Order: sequence, then C-alpha cells, then structure tokens
Amino acid sequence: MTALLTKRIRTVSEKPWIWAFLGAFLVWLATILFTGGTGAGEILSAALAFATFSVIVGIGQMYVITLGPGNVDLSIPATMTFAGAVSMKIMDSQDVMILPGLVIALICGLLVGIFNYGLIRALRIPPIIATLSSSFLVQSCAIAYGRGIKIKPPELLADFTTTKIAGFPILAFCVVLLAVVMSVVLHRTVFGRSVHAIGQNARAAELAGVKVDIIRLATYVQSAVLAGLCGYLLSGFSGGASLNMGAEYLLASIAVVVIGGTSVAGGFANLPGIWGAALFMFLLVTMLNTFGLSAGIRLLLTGVIIVGVITLAGGRRE
Repeated sequence: MTALLTKRIRTVSEKPWIWAFLGAFLVWLATILFTGGTGAGEILSAALAFATFSVIVGIGQMYVITLGPGNVDLSIPATMTFAGAVSMKIMDSQDVMILPGLVIALICGLLVGIFNYGLIRALRIPPIIATLSSSFLVQSCAIAYGRGIKIKPPELLADFTTTKIAGFPILAFCVVLLAVVMSVVLHRTVFGRSVHAIGQNARAAELAGVKVDIIRLATYVQSAVLAGLCGYLLSGFSGGASLNMGAEYLLASIAVVVIGGTSVAGGFANLPGIWGAALFMFLLVTMLNTFGLSAGIRLLLTGVIIVGVITLAGGRRE
C-alpha cells in the first residue's frame, strides 16, 4: 500500500504542470497567513479574473513555442491593442454591436497572424525578429485608428467580463472551457499532433507528409486571433481600450507557458500548466505587495521564485 502511494506521488510530481499549481497554492497560503485569513476569497477571485487574460494569450503562445526553437510571437501586445481599439470604436458603446465588434476583433487578429507569417516566410527572418517588427507596425495602426481616445465598452460586454457567481468570474469559467477545447485540439487532432511533430523534428515531419508551412501559418494565425479575442475582452473588463493595455502581456504570455511546463525546445506542450502559471504569477505579485516590500526587493524575489518554479517544472517531459 505504501509502495503504491509512493509510486502515485512520484508520478504526479513528475508532471510539469503540478509545480505551477503548487507554487500558486503556496503563495496564496503565505498571503492569507500574513493577513490572518482576511480577504482569502477575494484574493483568489481576483486571481481567477486577472489570470484569465494571461491564459488566453498563453494558449496561443504555447502553440507557437511548441513549433520549436526560435518560434515566439512578440506581436501579442500590439495585436491586443489594435483589436481592442478597433472593436471598441466599431461598437461605440452600443450593446447591439457586441457581436460585430467580436468578429472585427477576431479579423484583426487573423490579419496580423497572416502578416506575421508572411514576414517569416517571405523574408526568411527569424520569427522573433519578424513578430517584433510586426508589433511596431500594428501598434502604429492602433494609435492612428484609435487616436488615444478611450471609448467605453457596451454595458452588456462590461457586465459579462466582470460578473461573478459565488465569487467565481463567469469569464474565467468560459476560458476554462476554451482551455479544454484547445487541449483536445492539441492532443486529439491532426493539427495538434502536427504541431508536436514539427517541434520535435521539422524535417522528419515534412518527410512524413506534414504540411509544415500550412501548420506554422495556422499556428501563428491562431496566436494572433486569441490575442485579438483577449484585447476585445480586456477592453470590456477594464472600461475601454488603451494604447498600453497589452504591454504587460509580452513577457507574461511567455512566462506562463514556460512556468506551466511547456518545453522551450519545442515538441512538448503542457496546456493545464498555463492556468497554474497564470494564477501563480498574479498571486506572487499580490503576496509581495501584501508583505510591503520595496519595489527592488519585489522584483528580485519575483525573479528568484519564478526561476525556482521553472527549474522544478523542467524535469522529465512526457
């Protein structure tokens, strides 16, 4: 019995995603112990609400990173801003325009994704350079179109993104469902298996009949579309689109993927860990703020703790 229990514990501990959730639980526990239990539920509810947006862009980034070394989408913040600005202006605070606004936001992401891969394929430049260059152009379009004016979202959209039931955000529930669907796509479809195959060995995948260029195009488009969706929802959540709304998601979209257990070398993706990592990132900042530490100490400890979690999560890949 003891041997069986030990084996099960060892099996669970070898799952890369477990360390992100464990880290999130420990920093939440440390925070509520420091506050004497005050606000425990509110902290967890806020973590679920804010982590939602990191999860959306993290899923898209995870697929891109799984394609193999050098694949990363740095245009996510600009895409979020562009989609948010365009959709908010199109909707003009009218509830009847919520669905057209969503469609416009997704189209914005679609166009950015196609443009990103066009730069990668046509100019033969590394994705990190192509998407970074693209981000400047997309951000400029957002500035030119939005002109810095923060338009309020439709009331129904704002309500949807902020409403909670028993302390659980409705939007978080929807994104959990999205994560489940994207996990099925990753592990149970030809597209998902092709992404894994390309990440493990692109040349071998091509010889096996995988249409590498089409899969890579679809992956970058998917990342940009999810960024557009996130920009649309974040605009509703925060009271409108702003020109710096996506800034914090540049590193966050990569951090949640790596902390969540996805291999930066490609070929292995871990979608459940993205949720754990997103919660961990928010709760860590909350804990350090609660402790009243200076900004420099907070940044130092954040870096050390994140490196520790990444190290623990970087064990065996299954």
